[in-house]
Amino acid sequence: MKTDVLIIGAGGAGLTAALAAKDAGVSVRVITKEYPTRSQTCMAQGGMNAALGNVSADSIEEHIQNTLKSAHGEADEEAVRYMCSEAPNAVAWLDEIGVCFSRTPEGKIAQRRLGGASAPRACYAQDYTGLKILHTLYERCLKKDIEILNERYLLDLLRKEDGSVCGALLVNIRSGELEHHFAKSVILASGGYSRIYDKYSTNSTASTGDGIAAAFRAGAKLLGMEFVQFHPTGLKNSSILISESARGEGGYLLNSKGERFTNELAPRDEVSRAINAQILAGEDVFLDIRHLGEAFIEKNLPQERKLALLYENIDPVKDLIPIKAVAHYTMGGIEVDNKSQTSVSGLFACGECANHKVHGSNRLGGNSLLEIIVFGCEAGKSAANFSFCDEKCQNNFDFKKEKNFIDTVKEYKNEIDFYEKRTQLGELFYKKVGIIRKEHELLQAQQELQKLKEQLPLMGVKDASRVYNTNLIEFIEFRNMLDVCQTVVTSALARKESCGAHYVEVE
Repeated sequence: MKTDVLIIGAGGAGLTAALAAKDAGVSVRVITKEYPTRSQTCMAQGGMNAALGNVSADSIEEHIQNTLKSAHGEADEEAVRYMCSEAPNAVAWLDEIGVCFSRTPEGKIAQRRLGGASAPRACYAQDYTGLKILHTLYERCLKKDIEILNERYLLDLLRKEDGSVCGALLVNIRSGELEHHFAKSVILASGGYSRIYDKYSTNSTASTGDGIAAAFRAGAKLLGMEFVQFHPTGLKNSSILISESARGEGGYLLNSKGERFTNELAPRDEVSRAINAQILAGEDVFLDIRHLGEAFIEKNLPQERKLALLYENIDPVKDLIPIKAVAHYTMGGIEVDNKSQTSVSGLFACGECANHKVHGSNRLGGNSLLEIIVFGCEAGKSAANFSFCDEKCQNNFDFKKEKNFIDTVKEYKNEIDFYEKRTQLGELFYKKVGIIRKEHELLQAQQELQKLKEQLPLMGVKDASRVYNTNLIEFIEFRNMLDVCQTVVTSALARKESCGAHYVEVE
């Protein structure tokens, strides 16, 4: 199966890249292991930053400086300037294609202030911003007849003898068959890796770092893998996200004594550490939006109320919301240049799986949706312009000698339940590679991780069927998670000083 541009991932970044590549005049195929409307983009609820100044005075320069400050010196200023300067155009484009942003009484796009921002800058659609952007992009792709193949799982990237990427090896989840997709260029838009924290993550179960692991095996460089952002307000029992918009609209953080203990709109790393300190001191922590009133909550925060009712059985109109800080976003990923090109020829990346050097060690709230639009567009254009791939990639590829991971799994024994180990891995990382890090605990995590990797051949799958074998897919995800975890711990051990989300406690 051939196409000009093959895109792995159908979230906001992947769909934006697809539209940009299609507009450039090339053929495009999008691959996703679930369905586009289930992508992680829908969890970005609070808004998308752009210095429009619709509510109060703001400027692109202020947006740049807020982003650089939040990044703690780990961002590239040129990349940040480009992203922030493109933000008004990105919002205007989304508005033009039909994203239903909330409006001011004057009819302008409404904006709210999120953590770390000097002004109300996040353009929002109630508290469903990411969801509405995602659905609009998907509808746009359908109108442009962009080919989207669902329920395909990335096994590995296909490479020529010179190491350049020329496609991808996929598993058709429905049939269990292997598929070889050849392309002149490949864009990875496969999302982040927060699910390595298992139940201590706001992310869907699909955020297992598959694209990052595949890129690393193909020789791509990774950058900043130690930087994992913990969101201050995950629901206590389920880790379901309560958007920063709740604090942006005036919500308070309280401890068991009813005391406010931090600046609710400080950068996320600071607020998460403050919450963690309260919990370690024996306090419960709550988000309080009762004072905003039922009418305001129903108009501006309807999803947060529904989530609290559904997952905690409490009504935030009259009750405190019990919360904890949980893994939410990964700043680290595949290193790319200013054209979204990785260190491997023919391979591009955008979205959360990529590191465009704009978030540094701590992402500014409201910049994730901005990044996927700005750099998704850039990746699509760059991949479309990539020089024509040599046909020998398809004609001379040695299928018989090809050894994929599914072949290897068939030889594995089934003596250890990898689902139990996956849960243990999440506990291990939350406690020892989490909000606060200590060198001896990182070393312990590294040892435990090595033991898990050595035990992998004893964790074979029980289900031998081919059709919809979720047991097999989840095992391959677990393999990828172990590879990603190893890079996170290695990077964390290498960085001795605290920096943003990587906070080292001196022993």
